[in-house]
Amino acid sequence: MAEVKLAAQVRTEFGKGAARRTRRANLVPAVIYGHGAEPVHVTLPGHELMMALKTANVLIGLEIDGKDALVIPKAVQRNPLKGDIEHVDLLTVKRGEKVNVEIAVHVEGDLAPGGNLLEYVQNTLLVEAEATHIPESVTVSVAGLDAGASVLAKDIALPKGAMLAGDEDAIVLQVVAAQAEEPAAEAAEGAGAEA
Repeated sequence: MAEVKLAAQVRTEFGKGAARRTRRANLVPAVIYGHGAEPVHVTLPGHELMMALKTANVLIGLEIDGKDALVIPKAVQRNPLKGDIEHVDLLTVKRGEKVNVEIAVHVEGDLAPGGNLLEYVQNTLLVEAEATHIPESVTVSVAGLDAGASVLAKDIALPKGAMLAGDEDAIVLQVVAAQAEEPAAEAAEGAGAEA
């Protein structure tokens, strides 16, 4: 995974008014924490941060007052109407350090014939990986699976260097039988008889 470089400025003003002024200047308030250090409050360039966060579990190299910090996003707060980033929590990491992150689960292949439906019980998987080699996602083949089949977390092949960090017996995907629909004529006939 490529590292994205961003310049951060230490924040000295706090509260709603200060946050609004920061956002009007196309900056995003953020807090950096981890490794037992005191949290550091910073502002980040809005557009560059938005572009960086398009990659899941992106590794961000921050430059703060001449010092470098390596971070990953832990929580992103967005405006519910506009979708703009309002605040970001960043976790400090070190090269070689293992971190727990959620990665997206994607599927490939076609289910067995019969109109069955694939249900995502979990659309992410909690894994432990080295901070500079976090996989973006994992792909699971559902080719030929029939109603009643399920895919457990332990059944998913993880990329090299990643280990399952969550419940290995958790159901991630399951195939459910399609519900048979009453023909429209029978339904109308039944409704007429009840009246």
